[in-house]
Amino acid sequence: MRVVLKVLKKGVIILPKKLREAVGIDEGGEVIVDVVGDRLVLRALKPRVVDVDPRIVDELLREEYSLETKRYGGMISSEKAGS
Repeated sequence: MRVVLKVLKKGVIILPKKLREAVGIDEGGEVIVDVVGDRLVLRALKPRVVDVDPRIVDELLREEYSLETKRYGGMISSEKAGS
């Protein structure tokens, strides 16, 4: 499918409903724009849902907090960090 679109003020381009539906772009959805040579390539942003072990997240956050505390010394209050 090929259409000609007009670029409006501030670079706004209106994507017709048929184009959005064809590639799965919902109202309020986000797109990724790649510059490929002299072309703009738009793709629907479809976030990946991943299963993450909360224990790993906690461990990484504790490690990051420890590193930041060492780096910035007394600038970080343990009260603010929820400890």
